[in-house]
Amino acid sequence: MDKIGLFKDLQLPKKAVWAVGGGKGGTGKSFLSANLGIALTQMGKKVLLVDADLGCANLHTCLGVNPGATLSDFVQGKIRDIGQILTQTEIPNLALISGAQDFLEIANPKHSQKMRLIRQIHELDFEYIILDLGAGTSFTNLDFFLSADTGILSVIPEPTSIENVYRFIKSVFYRRFKKIARDPEVKEIVMIAMDEKNERGIRTPHDLIDHVASINEKAGQKLKEAVYTFAPKIVVNQVRSKDDMTLGFSMRSSCGKYFGIKVDYVGYVEYDDHVWQATKKKRPLLLEYPNSSAARCLERTVLNLIKKEELKLNSIVNQ
Repeated sequence: MDKIGLFKDLQLPKKAVWAVGGGKGGTGKSFLSANLGIALTQMGKKVLLVDADLGCANLHTCLGVNPGATLSDFVQGKIRDIGQILTQTEIPNLALISGAQDFLEIANPKHSQKMRLIRQIHELDFEYIILDLGAGTSFTNLDFFLSADTGILSVIPEPTSIENVYRFIKSVFYRRFKKIARDPEVKEIVMIAMDEKNERGIRTPHDLIDHVASINEKAGQKLKEAVYTFAPKIVVNQVRSKDDMTLGFSMRSSCGKYFGIKVDYVGYVEYDDHVWQATKKKRPLLLEYPNSSAARCLERTVLNLIKKEELKLNSIVNQ
């Protein structure tokens, strides 16, 4: 594929922050983050990867980098300027902020530490900043996800992974609602809704909006607007069949029907032995096996993310 020809007509934003999350470990978040970043540098963009998997970082291994200073040094105040913990990779225009060898305590930073970290990351001079998040629905993961312009969810075609992504989507919207709500009574209802077994019968974000609207119409309208202006993107990793490829469409439909939430299905990555072979060599797939099927899938996914387009069902049916 001719990368120059492929990307030459794109209108790119001056600066964008993408967050790659998901509910479960082992779904390829770091793999996806590293290769999205490399694809962007191949378009001539200046990119920063941030290993925000606090306490369990491994993005440096995906890139074959041995970083010096890390996030711990910044969070603990040993280094005041976040620019001093940047590590330049061997790839032109690609820098890394690593969490390698960080203490486990960093996984739960104080709120003030977390907000300072997010603010300073956003202020760094890069065209694209990609946040590689940890597994689970901790407030830290949710806040990093919400801080991004584009939230990307990595899922593999396994029941546990699918279930955890649904849980992540619900959690991130509840967290978003809680930040938006100003009325103490509404805030309390959002907190109640975060307990999946709550006695008010609020099981989904859609239920929550209806419940809030019944007691405070204006607040309910505000939560509705929050849903319409935030659409996470789904990437299905390790697909082996056409059924796997269509998983993203099913998830999109379920989120709309049961949660009242819009999500976009932007791409899939085929299961490919070249992926684990590149990982074993501590080399990014796009550099080690640029012509592999998985690499082609990643390039198509980046295009859809930049163009804000979704995968088309007929592109799969006609294969």
